[in-house]
Amino acid sequence: MLSTITLHLDHTERCEARTLLAARLARQHGSHLLGIVPTGVQAGAATLPQAPETAALMAAASLYQRRRAEAVAHVFRCRLRDAGSPPCEIRLVHGDPVDAVVDHGHGSDLVVVGQPDRQAAVDARARQLPEEVMLHAGRPVLVVPRAGRFDGALGRVLVAWDGGREAALSVHGALPLLRQASQVTVVSLLADGATASVGAPCPDDLDGWLLRHGIRADVDCGAAAGEIGEALLARASALAADLIVMGGYGHARARERILGGATRDVLARTRIPVLMAH
Repeated sequence: MLSTITLHLDHTERCEARTLLAARLARQHGSHLLGIVPTGVQAGAATLPQAPETAALMAAASLYQRRRAEAVAHVFRCRLRDAGSPPCEIRLVHGDPVDAVVDHGHGSDLVVVGQPDRQAAVDARARQLPEEVMLHAGRPVLVVPRAGRFDGALGRVLVAWDGGREAALSVHGALPLLRQASQVTVVSLLADGATASVGAPCPDDLDGWLLRHGIRADVDCGAAAGEIGEALLARASALAADLIVMGGYGHARARERILGGATRDVLARTRIPVLMAH
């Protein structure tokens, strides 16, 4: 059940596509839709001692950021009114944009964000938001691509299965979507020359588990000719999939966040929505 869907909102053009997709999912699943607008205003900055000129500049910048956030909220309400609004609310949140979405995402069943876009007119922290939310929210995250429209149902789903913890969390989080899918294909790929680890859950085990949840799935096993991420995207294209469900892998090295190869490749190149959990 998707009781609550949290949606990241901003001033970019792609906000419309993910808003409409999130609203449609909220209507389909009877969900409460929570829109989060990170304002960009740094909490507590106004209380620091500053020269008068600096204080005036910061006050003007904060006012601009708040007004832009209010405009984003207004557009969100208008879009939902036009789309037939599900139960919803919107919150303007000061401070770090990643923290704003992660903190509110903890209390939801699904978090909807946009694909990383290096060309978008946002700061570096906002560009990192999709991967950081995926790694820290503790909830399934639906990543909406930076191009294209997604007006149809997410009816054809590719489930990438490697028997790992992250993949299991992703499939569990995707159950409400899988139950409404018209076609589910479990794809298990080994890197070229690799062998399956002894004792690892096989795709047939997942197939049986899905069937006990009322979900019929096809199982497709094979070897990837190249990189796993590239092979998954190619298989999704061949299946005309509307959605990829896969584990999100990553770890910290000093202050740098390192994504797994397949996670990085799919996040960067996908043209269809991807649901990930970590």
